[in-house]
Amino acid sequence: MANRLFLLDGMALIYRAHFAFIHRPIMNSQGVNTSAILGFTNTLLDILQNHNPTHIGVAFDTPEPTSRHEEYPEYKAQREAMPEDLSDAIPNVFRTIEAFNIPVIKLPGYEADDLIGTIAKRAEEEGGFETYMVTPDKDFAQCVSEQTFLLRPPRGGGDIEIQGVPEVLEKWGIKRIDQVIEIQGLQGDSVDNIPGIPGIGPKTAQKLIDQYDTIENLLKNTDKLKGKQKERVEEFGEQALLSKRLAKIITDSPVDVTFDELKITERNDDALKALFDEFEFNNLGKRLFGEFKSERAGKAPVQSEFGESATPEVPDKLKTIKDVDHDYKLIVKAADRAKLIQELGKRKSFCFDLETTGLDPRNSKVIGLAFSTEKGTGTYVCLPYETDEAKAALQEFRTLFENAEIEKTGHNLKFDISVLEWNDMEVKGPLFDTMLAHSLLDPDGQHKMDYLSEVYLGYTPIPISKLLGEEGNEQLGMALIPQEEMAEYAAEDADITWQLRGVLEPLLKKHGQDRVFYEVESPALPVLVDIEKAGVRIDPDALSEFSEELGGEMKRLQAEVHELAGEEFNLASPKQLGEILFEKLKLVDKPKKTKTGQYTTNEQTLLRLSSKHKIVERILDYRQASKLKSTYSDTLPNAIWSKTGRVHTTYNQAVTATGRLNSQNPNLQNIPIRSEKGREIRKAFVPRDENHVLLSADYSQIELRIIASVSKDPGLIEAFSAGHDIHAATAAKVFHVDIEDVNPQQRSTAKMVNFGLAYGMTAFGLSQRLNIPRKEAKEVMDEYFTQFPALHRYMDDTIQFAREHGYVETLTGRRRYLRDITSRNHTVRSQAERNAINMPIQGTAADMIKIAMSRVFNALKEADVRTKMILQVHDELVLDTPMEEVETVKPIIRENMQNAIPMDVPIVVEMGTGRTWLEAH
Repeated sequence: MANRLFLLDGMALIYRAHFAFIHRPIMNSQGVNTSAILGFTNTLLDILQNHNPTHIGVAFDTPEPTSRHEEYPEYKAQREAMPEDLSDAIPNVFRTIEAFNIPVIKLPGYEADDLIGTIAKRAEEEGGFETYMVTPDKDFAQCVSEQTFLLRPPRGGGDIEIQGVPEVLEKWGIKRIDQVIEIQGLQGDSVDNIPGIPGIGPKTAQKLIDQYDTIENLLKNTDKLKGKQKERVEEFGEQALLSKRLAKIITDSPVDVTFDELKITERNDDALKALFDEFEFNNLGKRLFGEFKSERAGKAPVQSEFGESATPEVPDKLKTIKDVDHDYKLIVKAADRAKLIQELGKRKSFCFDLETTGLDPRNSKVIGLAFSTEKGTGTYVCLPYETDEAKAALQEFRTLFENAEIEKTGHNLKFDISVLEWNDMEVKGPLFDTMLAHSLLDPDGQHKMDYLSEVYLGYTPIPISKLLGEEGNEQLGMALIPQEEMAEYAAEDADITWQLRGVLEPLLKKHGQDRVFYEVESPALPVLVDIEKAGVRIDPDALSEFSEELGGEMKRLQAEVHELAGEEFNLASPKQLGEILFEKLKLVDKPKKTKTGQYTTNEQTLLRLSSKHKIVERILDYRQASKLKSTYSDTLPNAIWSKTGRVHTTYNQAVTATGRLNSQNPNLQNIPIRSEKGREIRKAFVPRDENHVLLSADYSQIELRIIASVSKDPGLIEAFSAGHDIHAATAAKVFHVDIEDVNPQQRSTAKMVNFGLAYGMTAFGLSQRLNIPRKEAKEVMDEYFTQFPALHRYMDDTIQFAREHGYVETLTGRRRYLRDITSRNHTVRSQAERNAINMPIQGTAADMIKIAMSRVFNALKEADVRTKMILQVHDELVLDTPMEEVETVKPIIRENMQNAIPMDVPIVVEMGTGRTWLEAH
């Protein structure tokens, strides 16, 4: 039998383990985060117990730069600093490896990839070895051979993935293993900051390598390419060759470990028991030693980051459909559908789940409906695919879905309701979305139904891959699955969701999230469905014109920058820009550098330097124009759906920790408003026709008003109640002048402080923003808090509450958990403190606009008007309004927005109308 050598990519496995639990860290009773140690040890035990290794080693990077850093200083430059908890865990991972008597392999100047690649190559040459490279990193595919395999540990409880030569060739779409680095050279790698060729992704790279074999040969044949692709390959050809060199794993490093040293030896059980006791790994202890219980667990409990966590750990043993009694039915006949509809119509509540041909509600066809009303039961209604009978059968359920007396339960209900909406069927009645419920209980966690089933029910549902195959990413395949298999899969989904509802509903009340669920999130769900379907009309000609204008401005700014620099250089290159600013122009004596030694040229740095040289201002203008062009004017026209001529964004309720809505495909939440040039984008947003106008309703300074109300500061409340310009009023107090005598600079300073409060801005932050000495900024901040002492008390009290409870909450009770609020690291702790101050303010504003949105929507329905809400952007609602309805709907909108959440200060809603969004705003 061949020797079985396992080479573990230590740091990659540790990172993967740490971040697998990032939203629900594993903490022992002493408050130590043991996620990385537990995850790594589980992987190690799986290999030792299930894969029969004869030889094993764990390779690690070292802090010294490698040849890649020397050739390309930007290599891995974008990686963030290691989290404090992970940094603390690494020595304990080394202690664990030592207790297993497994060698650690390190060599200064070389990455773990190179050490593993070298040893695997030597094992091939020596013969008699089957080598497994254990890592989540796909780059190791380039080292796979007939004797060397890539073993990728499971993610989220799945099966391990072992790739040999056939699997790599198929997955990468190549003819030979050595072509892996050709693909990498073209597409680059954002994780390692390997640039590749801009605009070339995996599919294009695969096609080019299939046609030209290597990058070198591709560069010799650029005359055969066309258009933008030809331009990019010619312009960035050298960059592709560089990327290929950076991506190539070194297989001849001078690592001196021998195969004898890698032989499996007896582990140190006493050391392992001590470690498992220290880390409180009871399950691992039982797995290795039978009877085991940590002596430390529970002796000195500390408050976890979730307070009393609503999300438990995934249990060791999970049941599947084979292990539980269940009664799932398949319905295909009209008579049986009618009977089911009659039975469900008598219920106060039922759970439903649609099976569709796609993930876009606009284009998806319904192939079946699943229902459940009791644990262990479910019914699947199969609809004949793409037939008139299927459409008619779906319509039979109209009375059921439109019955406002029956509550509907589901997981990610907005998708199902949207699909039905595009089939002209409205879902009425109370809604219970298990995804939304869990997003309130664990805002930073994952909310997929399969995961929730595992942690709350100890049950793994049938994976979709079982029906479609491992590579089954074509949803159309759903329609081709045998009815019986589909029935079991779909009915199980409905059954599990119904069971989850039974678990999550009491938890909402227990954790104080019932009010925000029933009063904020659930009512907003059907409103978002309606907004998404309504869409917004965008004028592509206006965007095209603006794009040309931006292109011309970029050329002009680039020429001006080159003239100011005295030479031409690539404005998009941080390296070249840094050399111009700090070596040639010497704008500062000691410029900041990244960890790889490159000068820092991010926006924050440039803003601080903008007063030192005109070139910096022009570079910032160039970057703004470039971002506007690439992000908006060039791409928004592609989002217009041909069937409606409108843009239909998707709003997500369960993404942000503060409760703000997230918008995607396209993202309309980030349409610029602060800069004059950015506001021009709004010119392209227009009403549906010449008989309509856009109506904008925007909360005025809502976060400041919330700050005044929750802090109950008399000075701020008085200023808002009197209707004063809040920035002038605060400036008058801070600078001890009459409000009429406040000058523009004083008002600007006060405005900066006012808006910075909600984000926990410090004196250092104020000095940077105003470009004034820190001492002067501190004096301004100190005087501000002297004048508004209740506000200062509120901020201190909020941070103290967060330290004691592990969370902060909005006026509606929405919570955000802050696990770093007691961190020993000052920088990490300070960020958590800023979040503690920010979240109740920003979160309350988010809840307020959601409540207002729902109330406005319902009030407009009652008024029986044709005005449609088409956008929700931060503190603003945008409506498409017939001209003759403007004066009718304005008071309806104003009243419902002003009264969304009672405040101790007046709530002001600014309204405007126009032929474009810019004009209305």
